[in-house]
Amino acid sequence: MKKLLCALGTMLMATTAHAEDLKIGLVVTLSGPPAVLGKQVEDGFKLALDNMGGKVGGLDTELIVVDSELKPDVALTRVKGLLERDEVDFVVGTVFSNVLGAIFKPVTRSETFLISPNAGPSTLAGKNCSPYFFSTSYQNNQNFEVLGQHAQEQGIKKVFMMTPNYQAGRDAMEGFKKNYKGEITDEVYTPLGHNDFSAEIAQMSTSGADALFTFMPGGMGVRFVKQFREAGLADKMTFLSAFTVDEATLPAQKDAALGMFGATNWAPSIDLPQSQKFVADFEEKYGYIPGGFAMQAYDAALLIDSAVKAVGGDLSDKDAVRAALEATEFESLRGNFKFNNNHFPVQDFYLLRVAQRDDGKYWTEVEKKVFEDYTDSFAEECKM
Repeated sequence: MKKLLCALGTMLMATTAHAEDLKIGLVVTLSGPPAVLGKQVEDGFKLALDNMGGKVGGLDTELIVVDSELKPDVALTRVKGLLERDEVDFVVGTVFSNVLGAIFKPVTRSETFLISPNAGPSTLAGKNCSPYFFSTSYQNNQNFEVLGQHAQEQGIKKVFMMTPNYQAGRDAMEGFKKNYKGEITDEVYTPLGHNDFSAEIAQMSTSGADALFTFMPGGMGVRFVKQFREAGLADKMTFLSAFTVDEATLPAQKDAALGMFGATNWAPSIDLPQSQKFVADFEEKYGYIPGGFAMQAYDAALLIDSAVKAVGGDLSDKDAVRAALEATEFESLRGNFKFNNNHFPVQDFYLLRVAQRDDGKYWTEVEKKVFEDYTDSFAEECKM
């Protein structure tokens, strides 16, 4: 009888071991001007959960959202709480690369899978890649390589460059210069969170540059685009950017951003059935147009869902979970999507232009596809 009870107990454990609730920690910036970016990520992920009936991979799912406040030390403290107190199964984050750099080692060393819905620093794509880190966005440089390629093809002779002084800003500079062979008149780095661009705009106006290349995310982008337009430079210089004029910033920029160029892996205007449904569902639920931040967060939820389903809800075998994540058995909102050896996506990239819809709202439209199935420059350094 004792053996029978033990056997029944073992069978019961086997059938319930992978029927436990799932816990996901979401680390985003929800304070200050950059909060608009974190809100997009949060809303995109939550929409996916809603469409799954609150069950990721068939498991009841608890989503724990924490605010990094765009402070690496705050993010580190809160991530430790997610890992040690909440014992989350996955961490999804972050928006900014410096914050991702702060939480990367604690999460991956704990053998918890970390999925980035936005930040994609070069430092994590090459020799520091990890079997526990995946990105559903891009490697930062790639978006800016699109702009450099476009500037080169258009024969733009002189470019003024300006980005914030942190990892993503440095990646932006290097990305643009990879394909652009013309003259760089100036390379200017501003503090992260910069407010007053009058000195930089004065420098641009006397630089002799034909175009401006910039990366100013969130509130910085709102302030800069308005000041750039008010200074009359929008009529004198081609405006090339990524994450400066997008669905996160356009509601505040409005006409000031019209006609300006962006570049990334998706736009809400893309003609794909799953993407069109996502945009419609998102607007109906939240009342604003989703940008790439929301799309990539939605895809992150789909990725986790596909992996949990593939392992039958049993997350104890890390190798099996990793293989399931690598398989990308889900329909991405952007269409073509697969992981390279470094767990960064291989995907298409587009040049975008800011336009106004018939309903008066502002969004980005695809101007042209620049790269197809594009891989990042650092994957060959990754030994996975």
